[in-house]
Amino acid sequence: MWRWIKRILLGLVVLLVAGFLHYTLPDRDIVRIVGTDVKRTDIGSGWFWAGVDTGTGDNQSRDVRFINAVNDRGNARVYRNEDTGWGWPPYFKFNAADLAAQAASLVSSEAAPVWVAVRHYGWRNQWFSIFPNAVSMKVVAGPDVRLIPWFNIVFLTLLLGGILAIYRFFVLWRRRRIDPTVARVGDMIEEGVDAVGDATDKQRKRLTDWFRRH
Repeated sequence: MWRWIKRILLGLVVLLVAGFLHYTLPDRDIVRIVGTDVKRTDIGSGWFWAGVDTGTGDNQSRDVRFINAVNDRGNARVYRNEDTGWGWPPYFKFNAADLAAQAASLVSSEAAPVWVAVRHYGWRNQWFSIFPNAVSMKVVAGPDVRLIPWFNIVFLTLLLGGILAIYRFFVLWRRRRIDPTVARVGDMIEEGVDAVGDATDKQRKRLTDWFRRH
């Protein structure tokens, strides 16, 4: 029972961490930009929008820049274009206006496409009207260009190394500190049980001898 509870809790923690990393770490799409616009947007709770220090404030509705694009299969890709400022995630983006101008200059047609690698973070969900946030973009040779996510590879490698180091430290600390203490406590309990058993045996023997004498 407890084993299954521990597994379920561990699985939930893994899912939360994986979801957090999937949302926060950068990704890149190769797309053709078809337009930019600014829309009055209801941001709701603001969890998936810019923070207070980057213009959101306490307003539930405000103007937001968007970049509209399509990939080589014709699927729509829509990105919001907001500064992250000094907040989370730590992309330190302050050039949303410049990025909007760059995106406008890269608008192309299907007949003469200009392929752009858009670096972004976040999720797209139509039900909740949330969009990934474009961080930067650059022109690439075509839609089949291979982009290696070096940052994610290095970051996840360091993160895994840090987790393994912490786990090894905990295991060694437990072997040196916890296990000997538990063993001593176990020995003390065993000695106490033995002492109680010996005392009980002596008392039983005394009672037996007393009954025999009388």
